Amino acid sequence: MELMEVIRNRRSVRKYKSKLVSEKDIEYVLQAARLAPSWKNDQCWRYIVVTDADLRKKITAGGRWADRAAEAPVIIVGCADPTKSGDRNGKQYYMLDMGISMEHLMLAATERGLGTCCIGLGFDEKVVKETLGIPENIRVVALTPLGYADESPALKDRKSLEEMTSRNKW
Repeated sequence: MELMEVIRNRRSVRKYKSKLVSEKDIEYVLQAARLAPSWKNDQCWRYIVVTDADLRKKITAGGRWADRAAEAPVIIVGCADPTKSGDRNGKQYYMLDMGISMEHLMLAATERGLGTCCIGLGFDEKVVKETLGIPENIRVVALTPLGYADESPALKDRKSLEEMTSRNKW
């Protein structure tokens, strides 16, 4: 697939088939995440691949659509060490670093015919950290289910270029 086709095809999938994801595909999406740029190339991220059904249920408990997210055969947990990224002018760049890396992962998944959905708020960080043994100084930034979509979400409306851009001034 060409890059723009991958970008156009990426959707937030909330319903998954039970079909397992191959280790080759898991490694492929993680390699894409690993190659993302980051603040001073410090690569603040760490990913946890959760395939155990009980753990998937625990880390998604209480989320808006936790029951469906836990049905995916894999949940990838994106963690970051804030000390391995910048903090300038009140902006903590580990969130940006993690977002870029996670988007690389999700685009690679789309290329492989897999569904994802970036979950940034629909989980309890304390529960995820306790369940997966994540150190206190590490932040859980986002989760994504990974699997074969059992739905075909429609493309949502996007603003036109004219609505979202300007030249030289606001």
